[in-house]
Order: sequence, then C-alpha cells, then structure tokens
Amino acid sequence: MILLIQKILILLCISLTGVVTCAAQDQTAAVNTMNSALVTKKTDVVIIGAGAAGTAAAMAAAEKGVNVVILEKQATVGGTGNFAEGFFAANSSMQLHQGILVTPDMAFKTIMDYSHWKANPYVARAFVDRSADTFEWVKSKGVEFEFIGPGVPGGAMTWHVVKGPRNGRGRSVITAFFNKFKEMKNVEILMKTAGKTLITDNGAVTGVMAENSQGNPVRIEAKAVVIATGGYANNKEMLKKYIGIADLTFAAPAGKDGDGLAMAWSAGAGKEGLGVLHGHRPGVRGASIGNHAGVAAIQPYLWVDGNGNRFTNEDNTIMWPHAGNALVKAGGVMFTLYDDATRNHLIKDGNEVAIGDFIPVNTPLINLDADFEKLAQKDVPVAFKANTLDDLAKLMAVDPERLKNTVAEYNTFSDNKEDTVFNKESRYLRPIKTPPFYALKSVSQALGTLGGIKIDGKMRVVTQDGTIIPGLYAAGDDAGGLYGDTYDLNMAGETFGFGLNSGRIAGENAASNAKNVN
Repeated sequence: MILLIQKILILLCISLTGVVTCAAQDQTAAVNTMNSALVTKKTDVVIIGAGAAGTAAAMAAAEKGVNVVILEKQATVGGTGNFAEGFFAANSSMQLHQGILVTPDMAFKTIMDYSHWKANPYVARAFVDRSADTFEWVKSKGVEFEFIGPGVPGGAMTWHVVKGPRNGRGRSVITAFFNKFKEMKNVEILMKTAGKTLITDNGAVTGVMAENSQGNPVRIEAKAVVIATGGYANNKEMLKKYIGIADLTFAAPAGKDGDGLAMAWSAGAGKEGLGVLHGHRPGVRGASIGNHAGVAAIQPYLWVDGNGNRFTNEDNTIMWPHAGNALVKAGGVMFTLYDDATRNHLIKDGNEVAIGDFIPVNTPLINLDADFEKLAQKDVPVAFKANTLDDLAKLMAVDPERLKNTVAEYNTFSDNKEDTVFNKESRYLRPIKTPPFYALKSVSQALGTLGGIKIDGKMRVVTQDGTIIPGLYAAGDDAGGLYGDTYDLNMAGETFGFGLNSGRIAGENAASNAKNVN
C-alpha cells in the first residue's frame, strides 16, 4: 500500500481595520486505513487562545527564545481584549510621573478586602507586583497611553487608558503584539484551529490534540501548554450551573465554550473562582455601546423587575457589578422607567452615569428618540411608550396596579428628596409624573466569565489539593483566583491587566519549563 504524503504550509498575515488576522495552516494529507488526515507538529510551548492573555503568553515565551505555536479557533485574534479600554498597573512610571500613589501593597489589600479573602492571595500578589513592569513591557511594543483614570468616581487611579479609537483601544494592544510576531521566526499561528484535548504522559502535559477548519486532527507535541481560551460565555449549560442564569448577553461570546476549562479539568486541574462575571451590568438587548437609548437604560432612575417591583438602589449602576448581582437575583429582567421631563433632561443636559470612556458624563443624548424608536420597532420590542401608566404596564406585561403603586412610592421619595427604602442618593431621584412615560427593558450583560481553573502564583495549573500539574499553565479569563464572587471596579482595568500580566507570567514560566524538559 502506497502512502501519499503532501505537506502544505500557508502563512498569511493581513492587517484589517487595525486587527491583524493571521491565517496559518499546516496540513499533512496522509492516506491511511481510516482515510483521515493527521497533522503532527513539535514545538516547545503551545498557547491555546489568542486573546489578551494568550497573546501576552506567546510573546513572553517567544522572547525567552523557545518555539511557540498559537492556536486560535476564531478567524480573528484578540477576543474580548479588542474591546478593552485600558489596564491596571500599580506604581507605573506614568503614575509616578503624575504624582499618583497606588502601590502594589495598596492594590493587594484592596483586592483581598473586596473579595473578603476569597481571592487567591498568591495570584493577586503576583498580579499587582508585576503590573508596573508589564506596563513598560506593553509600551515597548509601541503602545501609547492617553490618560490614567479610576474605575468609579473617586476611586484609585489605576486605569491606564490606551491611546486609540474609543471602540478599539484594546485592539491597538493586540495589533501591536501581532505586528511584532510577524518579525519573529519562532512563532507560528494556526487560525481556525481549536484545542480539543491535552496530551499527557505520567501526569505531565506534553501537548495538545486540536482540530483545524477542515475538521482534520492536529497533534502538537510540546513541553508546556498555556490555556487562555477566554472562559465559557457561550456555554448555556455552564452559565446555568455556575452563574445561576443562562439568558445573559455577552460582548463577543463566540468561541468561548469552556473548552479550556474542560481540557484542564480532564487533566486533573482543580476548580476555583467559578461564578464570576466580567462586567455584569444591566443593558438593553441589541443596543450597541453608543446607543443613546441604551445609555438611558443604565441611568440611576427607577428600575423595576419583571413584576413591576423596585429591586435595588439604582445608583448601584455606578458600581455596576453590584447592579448585575441584584438583577440576577431579581430574575434577570428589568425595566428602566422615566417620564418626558427626564427624557428632555437626557437630551439637553445628558447622562449622569458614563459608559466607560465611550459615553462620558453629561453627553447630550441627542439620538435618544431615534434610538428608542428603533428598539420599539424590533420584532420583540424592548422599548415602550404610553400616555398612562396603565397602558405602559400592559406593554411591559406587568400588573398595572403594582406598577402604579411602585411609581407612587418612588414619586414620594422624589418629592421628599429621600429614599427611605434603598437610600439612593437624592440627586438621582427624578419623579415620573409628566406623560408620556417610557420603559426600556434590560437583561444581564457582561463582557465574559472569569475563573474556573485553579492555579498558583506562577500561573501553574494545580489539582484541587494544590499539586502542580507539570507542563500546564492557565491565564486570563480561564484562570481562577483573582476575584471572590464579584468583579471588582476598585482597581480599574483589572481584567485586561490580569490577562496581560497572567499571560506574561505563564508564558515566561512555560518557556523556562520547556528549556528544562529533556
């Protein structure tokens, strides 16, 4: 029997709207008794995922002189990192130059106190201690920064905002790294190639079985593997199990199927940090970040649940992970109510609460009416308008009497400038008296999930009892330990910063491991 072996290597890097899309496929067509094609490769380090964490891990490993293969199941790189605006650092040169005092010790205490010490202290310590140096490392790739800001008004100034378009600041970081990869001979990128299972030998991880876009198996033998697949935002079963609700709206969930977590757990990894969402803010389904009706929906006016009852202090929208927690507890669906007087205020004076750096405070929402109407005309409307509360309640499918009672109580709070139930700041108490009345339907929204794989301070994957699994590392949204049960805004830029820092630490240690493996 004659075997026909044909090897084709295609490497194509295209810069498209600031995103470097690298298509690289190494196909070996071999006719065997099963008529299947198996590609076999050998390298030092395999990175599964080309988001912020995977990108940083690949760069860090490559700079140590080892050969690196990056697997990315999507057609583009960057993942949720493309949507980031800035990242965390403590004691950065930029902070010191501006007289901003945030030391690693201060940051560590804030993180651990916020998590009630549910966070992994070794992971948190490694993150904050390395953050200033990682800031310089990112700068060395040609990334520029615009300003430093807080996560919440009056909060710690740790958010190093990247210079670039507001809808693509994070993409600038990803692009800068991939432009460097094009100059490096020891980095290979396999796009549309998904990691499937880990290859193990006597408890050590020695490679990855993957699948390319043609459905062919790819066997990559390696001395170390870094998992950075971005979490499980696209896995309804896991969302229901670990978050408590499956109907969540995510930014760019495609491909985030929990593959990395499943691979690690199958290899004996422990579980840590499950159940935390990155973001977790209420938002109108189908409304983009710049949608003015969507901005109106997250303002701290009157929020009611699917039954017409008020369920939280609406100024939690400022510390928005708390608002997200309240919404999940309330059933995952809410309505923001306001009247025509508040509508005029939003159009003329603007919003009280910003959408990151996308929609700053006091931005006149001049497109509010047009954006509201588009949402009202959807096949399943999420914006409602009526001249009476009875009619509005019918459109919202809630009990009219209950809604009217809720509004009446809220108007009393507004008139008296005192919320005697949830203690909301009086400046956010705006009455609902002037028809027509408006309601915007929101659901829980997030950028992604956080946590799942148990690691140590060197980003090495460990079993539930803390035993190191040789050759396996995890970084970014797959790695557990940085949070307790809720995303933290006190140290702004944590998630993007953790992705870059944990990826860098994992990549460096994976490279060192590869050099020491015979």
